[in-house]
Amino acid sequence: MEFSSLNKMFALLVLLLVTLTTLVLGHGTSVGFYGKTCPNVESIVRSTVQSAVKVNPTMAPGILRMFFHDCYIRGCDASLLINGSSTEKSAPPNAFLRGFEVIDAAKTKLETACPGVVSCADILALAARDSVVLTGGCSWKVPLGRRDGLVSLANDTADLPAFNDPIAIQIKKFAGIGLSTKDMVTLVGSHTIGTAACAVFSYRLYNFNNTNRPDPDINKAFLPQLRALCPNGGNPLNRVGLDTGSVNSFGNSFYNNLRYGRGVIESDAKLWSDRRTRIFVKRFLGTMPQTGSRFNEEFGRAMVKMGNNNVKTGKQGEIRKVCSAINRY
Repeated sequence: MEFSSLNKMFALLVLLLVTLTTLVLGHGTSVGFYGKTCPNVESIVRSTVQSAVKVNPTMAPGILRMFFHDCYIRGCDASLLINGSSTEKSAPPNAFLRGFEVIDAAKTKLETACPGVVSCADILALAARDSVVLTGGCSWKVPLGRRDGLVSLANDTADLPAFNDPIAIQIKKFAGIGLSTKDMVTLVGSHTIGTAACAVFSYRLYNFNNTNRPDPDINKAFLPQLRALCPNGGNPLNRVGLDTGSVNSFGNSFYNNLRYGRGVIESDAKLWSDRRTRIFVKRFLGTMPQTGSRFNEEFGRAMVKMGNNNVKTGKQGEIRKVCSAINRY
């Protein structure tokens, strides 16, 4: 047999082994994964999210944030959705999350349409994309095929980014899940439709770093607005939009606010004051359509990258019957 023929046979053998390994161990996801097993999965999730957001617009940022928090811990495996006293859902960093009932509703419909087929992890990934689209952002193709995780521990949430993390810590945390500084700055742009409780940032308004003065990074004209929304000694649970004037509209205006000292939470404000992140913020500045398009394109790309980090596929994990509990066999 000729040497070239042996090379071809060896290459085919390697390809076969890689394919079998992927099927057994579960590496990777793909667009159209449910094309034959549950062809209506995307329309079912979309209509469920649409109905929820129509009734309560805060569901859109809630679901998007839920996806982030899930992906940070053990990959995007819906471990955040599991009920229990010591699960991720019960931990303080996840106390203000909303939208769990929307994912549950979509799961119920999908269990009727194609029982035991679609994972809660994939439902959450689709719902996050649909939440962006429903608030004015651009769509992207979501690779599917994730399986649901079997472990959910409250202690793991210590790894989540915090509202007062220095830039170096933020960069390190994002790098820990395979995301670059550019990815980080892009994904934080999701705050364009987000809100925060006064308890998360009011220290910046009155006694920053025990100085009895406000954070100097806050625009002096913006400070009275924030103080009116979060008076000293007021209700710490009052919520404030993170993108002034655009709380329900997905777009790049969030970055323009950062440039002018109108970042609400400290970790956001630092994106402009630190040169390592300012370079990427500048990419999304401006009001021209092409700038907004650039942000939307980059955001979709970063979402796919994050959504594929450390996922469970193939024979890993399971397909939950209900999203709030691990299957009992």
